[in-house]
Amino acid sequence: MCAKSPQSGKILVVDDSPDNVFLIKTILEEEGYTVSTAEDGFSALAQLQASPCDLVLLDLMMPGMDGYEVTRRVRGEMKLQQYIPILLITAHDAPNVAHGLDLGADDFIRKPVTMDELLARVRSLLRLKHSMDERDEIARQREDFVSRLTHDLRTPLVAADRMLALFQQGALGDLSAQMHEVITIMARSNINLLSMVNTLLEVYRFEAGRKTLAFQPVNLSQLLDEVIGELNPLAQDKGLVINRDFENASKSSIVTGDGVPLTVGDRLELYRLFTNLIGNAIKFTPSGSVTIRIKTVTLSNQQDASSSPINSDYINVEIADTGPGIPLEEQATLFERFRQGSHKIAGSGLGLYLSRRIVEAHQGNIVVHSDVGKGSVFTVSLPVKM
Repeated sequence: MCAKSPQSGKILVVDDSPDNVFLIKTILEEEGYTVSTAEDGFSALAQLQASPCDLVLLDLMMPGMDGYEVTRRVRGEMKLQQYIPILLITAHDAPNVAHGLDLGADDFIRKPVTMDELLARVRSLLRLKHSMDERDEIARQREDFVSRLTHDLRTPLVAADRMLALFQQGALGDLSAQMHEVITIMARSNINLLSMVNTLLEVYRFEAGRKTLAFQPVNLSQLLDEVIGELNPLAQDKGLVINRDFENASKSSIVTGDGVPLTVGDRLELYRLFTNLIGNAIKFTPSGSVTIRIKTVTLSNQQDASSSPINSDYINVEIADTGPGIPLEEQATLFERFRQGSHKIAGSGLGLYLSRRIVEAHQGNIVVHSDVGKGSVFTVSLPVKM
């Protein structure tokens, strides 16, 4: 007979019964698995936080913290890098095994444990773990590839943008009217493509956790004036009016000496955020106006029944347009990745997703209110202090 090849995998056995732990540990170690043990739920969570394993064998009925609570915390509160399957161990009379599965456990086995059934379930869940790890690794490699490709694409696009600018400036000789028109179209298309590449690169930086923000006091009124100044020519080309309504922004606790509202954030990312939102308002508004408002609000958060409300100051920036509006069924998914609207000039579906990521990185919130035929209002709420 051929000798069995040893199995691989790190398994955590959690049970308050030393006899059960000894039996299961012996069976698994004879098969070549690396086994660690915990006698209660608290020590199990501590071990998982310090050194994640490949599989957890978890007794349901334990004093202090039962298997249900351990499962809930592993699936809900712990931020583990990889998925860890959970195999529940239960006595014949243990109530509501289904509840454990609903909380996120992957399988269960009845006591008294038999060797063949235990090993079969362990092998099955380790195959699941292996498949999920491979899937996650492929996803990471795909994201890294897209990130690198997007970064590399910027170089020729930037070079093309500079060359086209030289043509437009006449640095390479005089152009005929027809050539000047062609170069202008090429330059505009190149800028649009470069903008899409930059947006995609920023999205993957956020998703890969590689985005570093530099927080500092930001004069939102000044920043918005800069964005309006940059985008105003686009609005004028369409006959749109950009209205600036900052009159309700003053509040003594959050303003500078000249009454300008401040927040704390990454100025470059906030500039990117409002350029995208105001640019979208101009892009999707065929006639009328775009209005930018700044308001300050105080929200009261009741922590618990015995505590006093905690007041938090927020600055709300509203971007309102007189465009066609957004159907209600599209509003629910508007800020998700690659969700394109039904408008004929809808973009890649990344701009609003990136906007949401930027706002959330500032511990803020972004919402939209829209009625078809009446326009849309995007509201960004940013905390005064983080």
